Amino acid sequence: MKISNEGKSLIKHFEGCELEAYLDAVSVPTIAYGRTKGVTIGDTCTQEQAEAWLEEELVEYENYVNEAVQVPLTQNQFDALVSWTYNLGPSNLNSSTMLKVLNSSSYDDVPTQIKRWNKAGGKVLDGLVRRREAEALLFKGEDWSTI
Repeated sequence: MKISNEGKSLIKHFEGCELEAYLDAVSVPTIAYGRTKGVTIGDTCTQEQAEAWLEEELVEYENYVNEAVQVPLTQNQFDALVSWTYNLGPSNLNSSTMLKVLNSSSYDDVPTQIKRWNKAGGKVLDGLVRRREAEALLFKGEDWSTI
């Protein structure tokens, strides 16, 4: 599967786009829409480069979800999982209880599992609480845009 425009919108909404590198909540150099690969403080990019990097990285994250999930997904479910994995990484996806619950076809329990991942550096962050709520709503096919 491939992420839809709705899934991209959620990612863009919560990642935001910074054209100058900054340190994220756990002090990782980050630029554009949450890109961390090869980023150092002082780096800059154009909006066009930020968009291109996101498109490039989404293919990678789509693949992580496609490889890990063993049950059928709706487009909304897939989009929510790609957003979650884009933010948290494939190692967390593959080791998560969320994935085990999903792969056992317990779809109704997945939103609760999504929302458990709301910490960075051991601290609950309001932005992550909101993002996980939005991803859980999208997973259920509900409107997340007011979160």
